[in-house]
Amino acid sequence: MAYFDAASAAPLHPVARQALLAALDDGWADPARLYREGRKARMLLDAAREAAAEAVGCRADELVFTPSGTRAVHTGVAGALAGRRRVGRHLIVSAVEHSSVLHSAEVFESEGGSVTRVPVHRTGAVSPSGYAAALRADTALAVLQSANHEVGTTQPVAEVAEVCRSAGVPLLVDAAQSLGWGPVEGGWSLLAASAHKWGGPPGVGLLVVRKGVRFAAQGPADERESGRAPGFENIPAVVAAVASLRAVRAEAARESVRLRELTERIRVRVPRLVPDVEVVGDPERRLPGTVTFSCLYVDGETLLHELDREGFAVSSGSSCTSGTLTPSHVLKAMGVLSEGNVRVSLPPGTAAEDVERFLAVLPDAVAGVREKLGAPAAAATAAEPAALVVDALGKRCPVPVIELAKVFPGVPVGGTVRVLSDDEAARLDIPAWCEMRGQEYLGEEPAEGGTAYSVRRLG
Repeated sequence: MAYFDAASAAPLHPVARQALLAALDDGWADPARLYREGRKARMLLDAAREAAAEAVGCRADELVFTPSGTRAVHTGVAGALAGRRRVGRHLIVSAVEHSSVLHSAEVFESEGGSVTRVPVHRTGAVSPSGYAAALRADTALAVLQSANHEVGTTQPVAEVAEVCRSAGVPLLVDAAQSLGWGPVEGGWSLLAASAHKWGGPPGVGLLVVRKGVRFAAQGPADERESGRAPGFENIPAVVAAVASLRAVRAEAARESVRLRELTERIRVRVPRLVPDVEVVGDPERRLPGTVTFSCLYVDGETLLHELDREGFAVSSGSSCTSGTLTPSHVLKAMGVLSEGNVRVSLPPGTAAEDVERFLAVLPDAVAGVREKLGAPAAAATAAEPAALVVDALGKRCPVPVIELAKVFPGVPVGGTVRVLSDDEAARLDIPAWCEMRGQEYLGEEPAEGGTAYSVRRLG
């Protein structure tokens, strides 16, 4: 099996495994106790904190270990908002943040706070001016990811941090995807990360709160981790997490160049090998190992199963694979094609031969899924009698677009087609199909049972 889903969880680094086994012998006792075994555990914990702080670029007394990256985000957002509640009750996030941030924002709104969600460009990046425009006198906190977890686009954190600093607003950075590649630049105020993203064990997160940032930890607290992460520390896991962070950092320069070349092969060759594909995300400002593309007329879940049978573990943001009727909030915010979405995120050490094998397998896998769904051939020109109304009510992604493509060859130039659909993904996929095909998308309007999407044939 070629594992191509490192953005979800990277394989355990060999150094992490070694450190974990060694720490199980010396790090099992309570580090708050004064006897010998407790002191040994405390020394391990303190050394891990110092090493983690060095890797992040902060003071050791600014960093605490949490039970997960999600807990770090929830604690950081809630504590910063509570610490600055006298300033106001306004939170700024980007539209493509990780669900942990968006869930925190939803809770804040339910408690009476207000949230501004900054839109992104089609590449998935925010603009610093978008954050500047969102700032208000009552803004308590801004949040921005360092890199997107679905498409790999890196964000202008340093520029946004400067905008926020000038306004006296702290910026919390979700650095889960990028911290293994290097420290986050800029004058950020809080930072959260998760060890399983860089090859550490799951169940370890980092939360950094810079000195001078007003912060009030919420919920029951105890004397551990400065009161910000109550409960007995998992010292063996913490030691392994920090050991793996240092190890991947030592390899980062070499692996970054190598993985960027491999993902560039995928970015360039997939559209040549597979018809009707849109590669999404920024082509330059992106994580070294991540590339995402979407395939017209493809059920994302079926494609992932086909690739799994061929020996490839990949991920997807298609609504077909999420267990819901809506596509990924990231793809939706970007306004890109969502159907048949595939995210390839290569872990360090990925062999070039595996990437070549993936490129060899992918065309037949996509073609097979399209054939099962009755999708039109890429070069189809046969003219069936055109139906001016395509009734796709009750049909899910990618069927509405397939039905549109089937009738389109028979539509005269200047003619229009109305697609009736109650699938939320159609709101993204039909305009994306028009852009890929050079046709005119006329817009949408309510229709009985769903929405009508109108398309005019230009040629």
